[in-house]
Amino acid sequence: MNFIQITDSDIPQLQIYHQMRENAFKEDGSFIADSPKVVNLLLEQNIEIRSIFATQEYYDRYADLIQSREIPALYVASKEVMQKIVGHTIHHNVMMHAIRPVPAPLASLGDQIIMLDEISSTQNIGAIARSAAALGVRSYLLPQQGPHPYARRAVRVSMGHIGLMDYHLYEDIFETIRELKALGYRVYAAEVTEDSTPLSRVKTAGKWVLLMGHEGKGIAREILDICDEIVTIEMEEGIKSFNVSVAASIMMYRFRHQ
Repeated sequence: MNFIQITDSDIPQLQIYHQMRENAFKEDGSFIADSPKVVNLLLEQNIEIRSIFATQEYYDRYADLIQSREIPALYVASKEVMQKIVGHTIHHNVMMHAIRPVPAPLASLGDQIIMLDEISSTQNIGAIARSAAALGVRSYLLPQQGPHPYARRAVRVSMGHIGLMDYHLYEDIFETIRELKALGYRVYAAEVTEDSTPLSRVKTAGKWVLLMGHEGKGIAREILDICDEIVTIEMEEGIKSFNVSVAASIMMYRFRHQ
């Protein structure tokens, strides 16, 4: 491996590791991944890697994995230099600059889809991706105007498991639900209403979409009206809701294991 030793924190090629915060992207689709577990999982996927920025310890430990990929630049620095470049304390010893995969066409998604309405938390985006991948739901459908699944924090919270999923970004939720129905999916909305089906009684179709709503507002009535069925998790009296990522995990498990 041809390492590039870094001792100076003022290196233009490494500024991307400081600049790429949260939902920021360059025109080429660059994103940053942090920590060995996240980086290593993504290295095993078919994702374009631009560079790795790590301590020598990381490279020594995972030499075989790194050598299995063609990576243009392998930067080496002490953890202190890495922290100066990033601009804050870090609790790991590796970062990676990669290009996020191109979104998949709607018609190419799998038979089981987790769909988000107006989720505002990047952390929830990542947490849902991690649970979905763990439960075998490999298609992720998100609004263009919300947090991106390859945002830095979303990738970190997903533990890199977003790399195991196909994703699609939609513009209009009404049009997208109509298209999904035309493709043969049954669309289930997760919401508490008077006519909702208890999760323990739901019968899922062969091709299904599970729609999760906004953390505070839930799913609007006009959206519920065009879904095929509304499903709710039975809860103790006086408890209004779960966190959306927890609710999504419970529902995906039930949908996958009836």
